[in-house]
Amino acid sequence: MKIVIIKYNAGNIESVNNALNRLGINAEITADPNKIRNADKVIFPGVGEASTTMKYLRMHKLNELIVSLKQPVLGICLGLQLMCSHSEEGNTNCLGIFDEKVKRFIPKPAEEFVTKVPHMGWNAIYNLKSDLFSFALENEYVYFVHSFYAGLGEHTAATCNYIEPFSAALQKDNFYATQFHPEKSGKVGAAILQNFLKI
Repeated sequence: MKIVIIKYNAGNIESVNNALNRLGINAEITADPNKIRNADKVIFPGVGEASTTMKYLRMHKLNELIVSLKQPVLGICLGLQLMCSHSEEGNTNCLGIFDEKVKRFIPKPAEEFVTKVPHMGWNAIYNLKSDLFSFALENEYVYFVHSFYAGLGEHTAATCNYIEPFSAALQKDNFYATQFHPEKSGKVGAAILQNFLKI
């Protein structure tokens, strides 16, 4: 099985690759369109800022490539946000794979100790609706680091509650995405990555 991690101007690519290595998977990190198209599975991770990253994707025509892929694709963190229709971060039009819009968390001053932004740490995911998850993963804890979130919508595949309920994961056809970092979520994250590899 050929696994490709898309190489672009966003962080955490190596941590995803290391997580796959721990599962015995040797992935290739590349921006080569032919290698990406011919992969069995594609992972689109990211940590960074939406508007500058979308400019980079458009400049290198990776935006057109990603939306055309037919094999299973997994977006992670910023990858999820860029797969949505629009982000408030830089007032950015994104890839439009998912209809959901990305908004900035607004802290609630009365509960400041609970609602600090960015949302950073371990939170439970629930209402799991995708083959990315198994029944055993309901209400398990995964690791988040983000200031922006996708609201709930028709493509929500998992929910998390921080300040308000939001999409912890999305799925549409062959496109999957997690707002949390499976590569940093211990055994639960490893199980989710293994589920993706089995799709």
